[in-house]
Order: sequence, then C-alpha cells, then structure tokens
Amino acid sequence: MSTSTTILWYRQDLRLADHPALLRAADRGTVLPVFIWAPEEEGDWPLGGASKWWLHHSLDSLTEQLEGMGSRLILRQGNSLKVLSELIQQTGASAVYWSRRYEPAAIERDQRVKSALKQDGIEVKSFNGSLLYEPWEIETKAGGPYKVFTPFWKACRALHIDHDPREPPEGLISPRRWPKSVELADLKLLPEPDWDSQFYETWDVGARAAEDALNAFISEGRLGDYQEARNRLDVQGWSQLSPRLHFGEISPRQVWASVKAAYNGAPSLRKSSDTYLSEIGWREFAYHLLYYFPSTTNEPLREKFAVFPWDEDNEKLQKWQRGQTGYPVVDAAMRDLWATGFMPNRARMIVASFLTKHLRIPWQRGAEWFWDTLCDADLASNSLGWQWTAGCGADAAPYFRIFNPMTQGEKFDPDGDYVRRWVPEIAGLPNKVLDKPWEASEEQLEEAGITLGKDYPHPMVDHFEARDAALAAYNQIK
Repeated sequence: MSTSTTILWYRQDLRLADHPALLRAADRGTVLPVFIWAPEEEGDWPLGGASKWWLHHSLDSLTEQLEGMGSRLILRQGNSLKVLSELIQQTGASAVYWSRRYEPAAIERDQRVKSALKQDGIEVKSFNGSLLYEPWEIETKAGGPYKVFTPFWKACRALHIDHDPREPPEGLISPRRWPKSVELADLKLLPEPDWDSQFYETWDVGARAAEDALNAFISEGRLGDYQEARNRLDVQGWSQLSPRLHFGEISPRQVWASVKAAYNGAPSLRKSSDTYLSEIGWREFAYHLLYYFPSTTNEPLREKFAVFPWDEDNEKLQKWQRGQTGYPVVDAAMRDLWATGFMPNRARMIVASFLTKHLRIPWQRGAEWFWDTLCDADLASNSLGWQWTAGCGADAAPYFRIFNPMTQGEKFDPDGDYVRRWVPEIAGLPNKVLDKPWEASEEQLEEAGITLGKDYPHPMVDHFEARDAALAAYNQIK
C-alpha cells in the first residue's frame, strides 16, 4: 500500500462537502475513512440516547455516500489512539487527518493522540470543519475572550470568512485491501426498549437530508418569515438544522452561503436573513465560551451562583421531565421533546425558566435531561442556553426575568394548536382557559370531559408565589 495513505478520522463532521480534512487527504493520495466509537473518552458527557439514535443513522448515511464514491467507512470501537495505531500498522498509513472538536475532553484526547502519533513519525493535521471562526480568532480589544454576544458577533462580522464552501472530491482513491470493520449494529447506538418511533416520522438523517432541509427552509418561505415565526410554537418557523450542524452533516459555511445567496437575490429577505444568521452566531459564541471557560459545562460562569439556594427535589424534576407540571405549555414542550427529540427554541426557554425559577432546581439537572433527550444535544450550546436562562452565564438574561408560562402560551401558541397536539387530555377546553385550566369553570371542565387532578394535574406551584420565592433566593446572593 502506498505510503501516501491518509486515515481520515471522522467524528462530528459526517459529510463529504465542504470538508477541509477530506479534501486535503484526497489531494495527498489514498484515503481511509474511519469512525471510532469511544464513549468513555467523552468525559462527563458521553452521548445521550437521542444523539446516539441520530449518530447511528448519520453513520449509515455517510457509509452510503462513501460507497457511492467507491470508498468505505471503517467502523471500530475502543480507545482512539490504540485503534488508530492498529490501523496505521495494518495499512501503512503515514498521516492522520481530522476535523477539530472543542469540548474539553475532546481537546485533551486529541492532544494525546497527536503527540503520540507524531512521536511515531506520523503526519497529524487537524482542520476547522465545524465553525465559521476558530474560538481563538475572535478577541476583545484587550486581547481576551468575549462574554457578551453582541460585540462578539460584531467582531465576527467584521472579519472575512476565508472561503466559500468547497465541493466534495470527485472521487477517492481506495486502499488495495480494506482493514476489518465492525458492523454498525455492533455499536449498539439504537435505544432499547424502542421509544424512538416518532423520531422516524420527524427526521430524515444524513448530509443529503441536511442540504434538503436547508433548501426547503429557503424555498418554502420560512427564511422570509423567520423574523416573526421563529418564536411561534404552533408553526414550524425554524430550519431544524441544529442536529445536522452538530453532527457535521452540513457546515455553517454552507448555511451561510445559501442564506447569503437568497437575500442577494431578494433584498427583502435581508432583515430576516440577518436574524437567522445571528443564530449561527450564537452557536459560534457558545463554542467561544466553551473553549475559554471549559468548566461552564458543570459550573456557573458567574461565581456568585455557586452558593445559590437551589432545591434538589427529584420528585419535582421527574414531573417536569414527564410533562406533568400542570402548566400546559411546559408539559406540551416536554412531551414534544420526549417524542421527537426536539423542541422549538422558545419552548426551550419556557421550560428552562420553569425548572430553574419556578422550581429552583439546578440548571445542571435540566442540562443533563436535554443532553439525553435532544437529537441536537451540543455541549457548547446546551451549556450556554441553560446558564443563560438560569441567569448565571455569559450575556445572561437577568435572573429576575421569569417567564410566565400562561402568557407565553397565549402569545406564541395563540390558537392552542401546540398544546392540543401534545396535551390532548385538555384539548376540549376553550382557548381562553387552555393555558390555565385551573381557571376553567365547572361547566367548561365537564364539557371538555376533564377532572383536574385526575385527567390532568393541578399546577405544581403557583406562578406568582414561585416567582416571589425565586426573587427572594436571588436576593440572598446579590
């Protein structure tokens, strides 16, 4: 086998297009694509159940794409360095290329792998395959990291994105003999028992599906409506690209280029497009923060919150997880999450505010649940989002900003379609009381066939009392 063989170590970059590491490997000669399943190397955050489901199907899709180019995806499991060293011995590969990751455990692992392989004379290179900007490329005037989004994004926009998305290689040179690969099923990524039936109804997975989703978002007019519709719960105003970006089925450069092309052709889309691209910016900001403040996956960025009087109440936590809080918009969102592995961003803010402020349960418990149940569970974005809502992170919403779940439901699900879909036991109630069934008259409850406390729970807490208690707790640490 040629000494120009390069092992392309796939991780969260499961695509062929706009893939710097793949392109450089293809230019070098023979390419050996490899994915290594090593959950024990993910530190405190091994992949959750929903993410493993997505990974299974994304790997299946990538395998199909590579085979369409006359190549293969070698699957292995075990210690990454050991597996890569074995493959180097088996194939004579002289280089290992990969796309960079930025999670603390991944950085530590990659440094160990790079150091060990270089000592053995192997060429090792990593590439930016998942961000517009490297975290260290954006600095304040004082030379440090940003902690506030608006100036961060302004600094990003002032920089030139160094290239347009690149097309995939026309073909890949395969080794004369392929090393052994385990079967995808051997990785045991699919859930047991089978609780993922609605995932299949909700998602198409893989790079082609990601590009289709982006094109549909633009062509169906949702990009143009994004400014207003993104906060609605009852209409799909979002692009559903977050899990695809996380697993690298599509790159942010591809998204950027498509959106830019759309508004260049239709200036009326400019404002909505800028709003959408700022969401890509929030993703960049999340990785910036994770890189500079790695402890924020488990600890508050604002140190005074280390002594906040949280309430570790497992019974309350379980009611929230199961969508049994007695607040319909909260329960609808939590059931949506369990069934589909997703919930709209507005819903995420509502349920996170309820957990951390109405129930005063630590934000870490919410982050753990989202990590296990979201298909787009991303350590950087998950940490940023929960700390933002809890009031203890960078650019945080003030702690005293406490979402009223009744008015949130009325405003962002005005006809009650979202609540009625996911909380069908109260679907017969009129809109006026749908978000506060405890205010329904006996006649309205009887007409809807509901007995509160039996068919649907009473509210876990009183909104106004819980709000006062949360503010009192916050005053203890001011």
